[in-house]
Amino acid sequence: MSRHPEVKWAQRADKVFITVQLSDSKDAKVNLEPEGVFSFTGTAGTGNAHYELKLDLFDKVVVEESKINIGVRSIFCILEKTEKVWWKKLLRGDGKPPHYVKVDWDKWVDEDEDKGAGDLDLGGMDFSNFGGMGDMMGGMGGMGDMMGGMGGMGGMDEFEDSDDEGQEVTKPADKAKGDAEPDEHGAGTSEKKEAEAST
Repeated sequence: MSRHPEVKWAQRADKVFITVQLSDSKDAKVNLEPEGVFSFTGTAGTGNAHYELKLDLFDKVVVEESKINIGVRSIFCILEKTEKVWWKKLLRGDGKPPHYVKVDWDKWVDEDEDKGAGDLDLGGMDFSNFGGMGDMMGGMGGMGDMMGGMGGMGGMDEFEDSDDEGQEVTKPADKAKGDAEPDEHGAGTSEKKEAEAST
């Protein structure tokens, strides 16, 4: 008996993003037909459980321009729509979608905010075309570049917020000035404050 993997989806006017969530999948096979039929088979888990999936998409797709990436944790597909319009839903028919098909809120944008797929960070994924799927196990090339865009992660001294709000803080210039002017006992003001705090 086969199982259904979890599927997440999002869209733009010209593309549909489908992610098949299946960690450590083996023998993954994805098929896409121009009429909008998306199918997946593969095995995963310690017992090599068989997973399969067939989705009748809302409309037609361009197989030759669609792309796939088979990674360690998921199979990510970018399907090129035949008509550049927003779909009302992912699947054909009037019924509810299956429980394993969910919206991918990490990739979702509303129709009026659509700027194309250029607004989606693909994390340096290496994609193969569906049309020429000679090497379906393309893998996740370029993972080293994934952390490249995370500038500003320098030392913690960049943060100006402090937990000692409400306490009097002396500026370095004031502290130096205070040390330079001894009081009547011959101690600088910072030494005096330290002495007061210990009593």
